Amino acid sequence: MAAQDASASGESTRFETLLKGGHCIDPANGRSALLDVAIADGTIAAVDAAIPADTAQQVVDVTGMYVVPGLVDIHIHCHVFSEHFGGCIVADGQSWRSGVTTMVDAGTAGPLDFGRFKERVIDKARTRILSFVNIADHGMGPGEQDRAHMLPELCAGVCKAFPEAVGVKTAHYWTRQPWDDRHAPWDSVERAVQAGEMCQMPVMVDFWPRPPERSYEDLILHKLRPGDIHTHVFAQQHPIILEDGQVNPALFQARERGVLFDVGHGGGSFWFRHAVRALEQGFPPDSISTDLHTGNAANGMVTSILEVCNKYLNMGMELDEVIERATTIPARIVNHPELGRLSVGSAADVAVLQMARGEFGFYDCGRAKITGDRKLEAMLTYQGGKLMFDAHGLTMPRWQDAPPAYWVCR
Repeated sequence: MAAQDASASGESTRFETLLKGGHCIDPANGRSALLDVAIADGTIAAVDAAIPADTAQQVVDVTGMYVVPGLVDIHIHCHVFSEHFGGCIVADGQSWRSGVTTMVDAGTAGPLDFGRFKERVIDKARTRILSFVNIADHGMGPGEQDRAHMLPELCAGVCKAFPEAVGVKTAHYWTRQPWDDRHAPWDSVERAVQAGEMCQMPVMVDFWPRPPERSYEDLILHKLRPGDIHTHVFAQQHPIILEDGQVNPALFQARERGVLFDVGHGGGSFWFRHAVRALEQGFPPDSISTDLHTGNAANGMVTSILEVCNKYLNMGMELDEVIERATTIPARIVNHPELGRLSVGSAADVAVLQMARGEFGFYDCGRAKITGDRKLEAMLTYQGGKLMFDAHGLTMPRWQDAPPAYWVCR
């Protein structure tokens, strides 16, 4: 059904847009029910049952669909001018078509590059972009292997200076070469945590264990602080599932300490042999994210955060839990609790999703698959109350019913 334009009737209106008839899932406010969502002045103006249609300029019939907060993907790479990493995506080309309104760059830029990153990427994108700042001075690249380039004071200072910065990132450090005087096992992690302490922000860690000098258990039980994030948790290199098929008890102990676990799917960091068994044994991720870059954005492996959400749906996670891990929880992890919610007065970042039914396959980084019968698809995305994506013209009239301006050659 096409959207109805109530303004033509001359009736008094309070709202610009009314999303009517959908199932609202808003974990931050404990909502999961048939509720209408009204938008006015770029904010959520009302969430209630049966809001009268004549109170809105435009009524969009979303019956049978899900109305959720704009999705928050806390692990992507959109540092398009990087001299060392050529796999960055353009945020606006990937976000809204997947219901995403906030993307968090996972440390592609370092403190020496962050001002340029803000000027050339963050400020020019219409998608909201936040960012972890790499502990290496020039971000992703050779500096991640050299502790002389890991300057906690510099990194912390940049984190405090830029409101878009949400924390510190360490990644890719010394995965195979022998230890030497310039490369101690914990150089990168310890300097990142030191920076995190200085700026009072979380640290996101991309990690390769090398026991006994650098074990996974030491990372999550001793090195990371409450609120720090281990991303790529279900990558093949981590001892998530022990030889007896059980989840490593250290994971539950670390979660009890307050350490957080992020999917960060990527092109090599998500394996069903870890993720499925962990979910079955009561260890879901705290947040669902993509590690989106050009190596996985177009080949079917990741594509979008909805693709990762769909894997979890078909692994057995309940829909409301999936939405929470792609909205409310990641917003809270990066200390932006005003995002990922449909609270009255909050920014009208809204995704309308449809559940497709059929036979679908989803594959992991080892190119092994699961099959399932459900798949979420984005239908509409609003950011700050502005329509950014409409998959099938839900908000538009049929051409025969188009307003007078349609018929005028401009």
